[in-house]
Amino acid sequence: MEKKDFEAWLDNISITFLSLTDLQKNETLDHLISLSGAVQLRHLSNNLEILLKRDFLKLLPLELSFYLLKWLDPQTLLTCCLVSKQWNKVISACTEVWQTACKNLGWQIDDSVQDPQHWKKVYLKAILRMKQLKDHEAFETSSLIGHSARVYALYYKDGLLCTGSDDLSAKLWDVSTGQCIYGIQTHTCAAVKFDEQKLVTGSFDNTVACWEWSSGAKTQHFRGHTGAVFSVDYNDELDVLVSGSADFTVKVWALSTGTCLNTLTGHTEWVTKVVLQKCKVKSLMHSPGDYILLSADKYEIKIWPIGREINCKCLKTLSVSEDRSISLQPRLHFDGKYIVCSSALGLYQWDFASYDVLRVIKPPDFSNVSLLGFGEIFALLFDNRYLYIMDLRTEKLISRWPLPEYRKSKRGSSFLAGEMSWLNGLNGQNDMGLVFATSMPDHSIHLVLWKEHG
Repeated sequence: MEKKDFEAWLDNISITFLSLTDLQKNETLDHLISLSGAVQLRHLSNNLEILLKRDFLKLLPLELSFYLLKWLDPQTLLTCCLVSKQWNKVISACTEVWQTACKNLGWQIDDSVQDPQHWKKVYLKAILRMKQLKDHEAFETSSLIGHSARVYALYYKDGLLCTGSDDLSAKLWDVSTGQCIYGIQTHTCAAVKFDEQKLVTGSFDNTVACWEWSSGAKTQHFRGHTGAVFSVDYNDELDVLVSGSADFTVKVWALSTGTCLNTLTGHTEWVTKVVLQKCKVKSLMHSPGDYILLSADKYEIKIWPIGREINCKCLKTLSVSEDRSISLQPRLHFDGKYIVCSSALGLYQWDFASYDVLRVIKPPDFSNVSLLGFGEIFALLFDNRYLYIMDLRTEKLISRWPLPEYRKSKRGSSFLAGEMSWLNGLNGQNDMGLVFATSMPDHSIHLVLWKEHG
């Protein structure tokens, strides 16, 4: 057939072929294949391989390859890395893909690190840790033994745990080694807080005291409450100490002299928690950098502008029920931006700039759950049986850890969270050390600790 005639015939066949149904097209191809010889079948085989097994990652520009890879989940990406050396090279070089995968797992991302191999390794480490959490294998337990009577007060900071007991002593422990660093004679401790030099204790004897670790000497005694002191906080910059008591009051003291500067009234229940913290948001009532005092009782949280004037007035009172039918659980979170507290109705988060309720998180069977820590990504919660980790983005519980039968005080002083930075996102470095501590009926301290990475 002449070339001109062949091209006309081919055009006519093509037009007709395109008008056929899929079934008719398949029958036409089957018929043509049956008429083909070895040369035609070899030609067909070679071209089909190119058409059906085209390596898009190899053929596409790198930017387009990265764009396509963003749509794949990390587990599929890891499988794709096994296809060929070229695929592994392209996928491993996509920094944004691995950073996004880490973010989705609740991992903190440092955008200044652009090494893709680094982020792939971080993801592999992250997925292992998250699997351990899901399988309830991320923690281990330990005990501190040394007190001879009930331990009522706990406070944790920078790898050190302070315990205050009915045996008229306070001890400072290195959590990593389990060793007691200091042990000093005190009064009965209902609350403790410490730094490198001193220990501040609130007592069932209605007083607050300040002690020197190195010598065990009492350097200051704060007298004035008419009920047990359940919570203390202080700030060296302000030279202020605050205390909450069973006499329904909060007292403001000069830390250096022991002088009572003010007595804040308005609570109608035991004041079980006081928190002194810098504000980080602006509103009509406060500015970033202002010192704010929060005081909490069984039903209410009161907010005081402690840094502006000694004779301060309550800015706001927060509660979860107007008729006081719902009580607040022990423990209160305040980071300068948000106030968080748990109740039988759920976990309440208030915006500190407006005092509006941002959200109420209601996991199933929440009536007995207490708050331990609250971050940007995770929350740490517990009840009488388990320690829980919640992903705040989904409000789902992603892990739990069994707890022994411990003494859960109504004031919340006999249990606490350890390291807290991981609640804003894990990073492979902050998932170590103490997670949770509580006092036991045998006077020991039960510790829950992160396991080292596998």
